[in-house]
Amino acid sequence: MAKKKPDPFFIGWAKKPPKSLHGFLFFISAALVGAAAGVAFGIGSSLPDPGDARFAWGAGYQTFTGYVDAKPYPLLRLPAGEGGRSKPHAMLISGIGKRGMQQLAGPLSGMPVDAGGILLKRGNLDMLQVGGRVSLRAAETPVPNFTPAQAEQLGKWRLTGEICDGKCYNGAMRPGTGLAHKACANLCIIGGIPPVFVTVTPLLGQTFFLLADENGEPLSSDVEDWVALLISLEGEVERRDDLMIFKVKLDSAKQL
Repeated sequence: MAKKKPDPFFIGWAKKPPKSLHGFLFFISAALVGAAAGVAFGIGSSLPDPGDARFAWGAGYQTFTGYVDAKPYPLLRLPAGEGGRSKPHAMLISGIGKRGMQQLAGPLSGMPVDAGGILLKRGNLDMLQVGGRVSLRAAETPVPNFTPAQAEQLGKWRLTGEICDGKCYNGAMRPGTGLAHKACANLCIIGGIPPVFVTVTPLLGQTFFLLADENGEPLSSDVEDWVALLISLEGEVERRDDLMIFKVKLDSAKQL
């Protein structure tokens, strides 16, 4: 009578499993790796496209000459032709890291300035990360034949979207939106980075708006509670050059 072959038995301290288990273990391992890869692909595919936001490192250090608006958050108002635009252009500005430009921009508000730094771009939204040899200073030469236009009032609106910080949304982080980015966005806004409202549908061709309170001043700290959520907000919209500003009442905010 033939001797019965013993059942394979895995011993945890053994250097190798029994040969008879190799095929089974290979199959299980491959199935687990495949399942993990499938889950990872599914999660990645479900995330929204971060868009074309980026630092324009390839363009190097850039300088611009225009006028500063210090409120609601520092803006650089540029004449047509400056920065390659065919029309006057309003550009957000920030410091390096999570720092705003209020301290430098405040005394220069309404004055011609030279500004230098690295540009961040997302579609038509620009931000200059100011620093380096020029930083932000009174212009060495006047801006010829240019006076920034008065803001155009576009009426009262209720818009749906998400509050982001204007720097990460503009390419400092990818993606700079969503709940995973809430803490980072709040730190940027606390540091003085301009907050922007990104709408789910365009208004007059725009889907991002610089935020301000109803008096055109910086938002209160209450904004931190509403960052990175899908909400509706009500307020007045104005246009400065090609930039929209949404002057809101935060107590009108409703989470959707």
